[in-house]
Amino acid sequence: MQPTITVTAESKARVAAYLTEDEHTPVSNMAEALSLTEGEITLALPETMVTHVVGTLAQTILEAMPTWGKVTTIVHSGGSVFEFKADFPKGKVAHGYYNLMGRDGQLNGHLRVDLVSDIAFVSKPFRGTESHYIGFYDQTGHCVFKIYLGRDKKRQLFPEQIALFNDMKKELAQ
Repeated sequence: MQPTITVTAESKARVAAYLTEDEHTPVSNMAEALSLTEGEITLALPETMVTHVVGTLAQTILEAMPTWGKVTTIVHSGGSVFEFKADFPKGKVAHGYYNLMGRDGQLNGHLRVDLVSDIAFVSKPFRGTESHYIGFYDQTGHCVFKIYLGRDKKRQLFPEQIALFNDMKKELAQ
């Protein structure tokens, strides 16, 4: 299946050139600087940084997340960034949504997983530190949300989450 987000050779070249100057810049900032969508930038990253997965696997991924422990879920909206640092909540499908059923302090919400066209497993330095996340994108290239691997009190990634991330990425890759 072809990804819904179209990535051109020109976009790949522009992203590669940008990364030679600064590979630590967040993809959201790169999108602004290059006048491309976050989805286009993400899928144009080098293969060493990104693994593309079809959007139809969104529910499969979300159903696995509650077993991973503390993660950081990020939602960008209107120039603002919302972060939820907690175990990812369990969910269930009802009324056309994947409904997140978080307890107090957890994320709650209603996701239209049918609108997720592309998913990316991204391993890209973030402001000088190792970083891994799963990004969910719609057909316009808009990032619906991201789930970053969690960190301990010393800001170190949880090794068991890195293993889960890499195993899932390998299993679901196109």
